[in-house]
Amino acid sequence: MSRSPGTSWSPSRLARVEESYDTSMGTTRVKTDATWGYLKALGNRQGPHALACEFVGTQLAGWFGLKIADFAILDLPQKACFDLPRNAKTEPGPAFVSRHVDGATWGGTEEELRNLENPGDITRLVVFDTWVRNCDRHPPDLNKRKPNYANVYLASTDRPTRSRLLAIDQTHCFDCGRDLTTRVAEIANTNDARTYGLFPAFSPFVSPFELTWCASMLRQLTADEVHTIVEVIPAAWDVAPLARTALCELICRRATYLADRISSGWQPGDRS
Repeated sequence: MSRSPGTSWSPSRLARVEESYDTSMGTTRVKTDATWGYLKALGNRQGPHALACEFVGTQLAGWFGLKIADFAILDLPQKACFDLPRNAKTEPGPAFVSRHVDGATWGGTEEELRNLENPGDITRLVVFDTWVRNCDRHPPDLNKRKPNYANVYLASTDRPTRSRLLAIDQTHCFDCGRDLTTRVAEIANTNDARTYGLFPAFSPFVSPFELTWCASMLRQLTADEVHTIVEVIPAAWDVAPLARTALCELICRRATYLADRISSGWQPGDRS
């Protein structure tokens, strides 16, 4: 079992299945022996590589300073498998499970964003989504895909009037839901000039200071850190060795590419 760094949350078994949602991943609210969570398992309609993208993307988000929910890899035995929407069914093997955090999905208003305790994370989230080419929050081409407001989560805090932005759901990072192959590191991807994750309501909150911070962080990324994450993708998720190497290359090259663009005066939404 793997779990998010710096946390003692370590579910070891599934206690109850509460509800499966009609998404490509069949995300399911479950009760584990370590409290409530959301499980994504083998057998989902998106395929096993989406689990690898979730696993790698979530760790990169945490490294980048974004707030994430605790997560773990939980072994799902055959006897615990269950049906999913649209005639799908979970399969035994490693599943990705994230801890439930009280809160609500964003309603799309600037007022909600003004009540964040971490407004700087809006800029960081846009830069992160652009870095990892996450098309499942606000895609760069609205003619091909609609914005997904459900992937902007505002967690509750101790202050009723304040919320905390979390980075959730990284299943469509890197190649927008396609299987991970060696093509993921092609120059068209590493030098993709489009902006990801930029909802119109985010624009007023984009901060030059945070952009500078983001560039500095991206320059600090090392190949060893990326390899450490990618090399422990569970074998059952079927990411081939050459695809793992290409994924590492994409992540590292794109970090340098985006840091250089920010240092040259790039603003989110600018394709120059």
